[in-house]
Amino acid sequence: MKEERYAHRVRQALNHGLDDIPPTASRRLEAARHLALSRQKLAKPEMVLAGAGSAGSVSFSTASHTPHLKQVLAILALLLGMWISFYWHSVQYVSALEEIDSALLADDLPPEAFMDNDFLEWLKDDTSEE
Repeated sequence: MKEERYAHRVRQALNHGLDDIPPTASRRLEAARHLALSRQKLAKPEMVLAGAGSAGSVSFSTASHTPHLKQVLAILALLLGMWISFYWHSVQYVSALEEIDSALLADDLPPEAFMDNDFLEWLKDDTSEE
């Protein structure tokens, strides 16, 4: 309340002294005001969604999202790196399985031998001796 009263008194004092200013000074003050207004930064237009009051509005200003843009790009780069890593490991795993399958199929044993339970027991016993 004190600020409003103070602003009212300042305005009255300025208006009271307005008649005492010579016309040349008045023109110079007006030119200075126009110059200051032309140099004033223009506010950037913002897109705002209508909502219930100020809490419901969402701003789409590009200046306010610039810091977040770097974070989003960093997260996207991290996710892309993770995807490439998982893809690379899956390709290597499939390649290893292909080599094992090729070696088994190129062996002299028939495929039915691998299904024999006695052969599997022999493999287990054979690997335990090493």
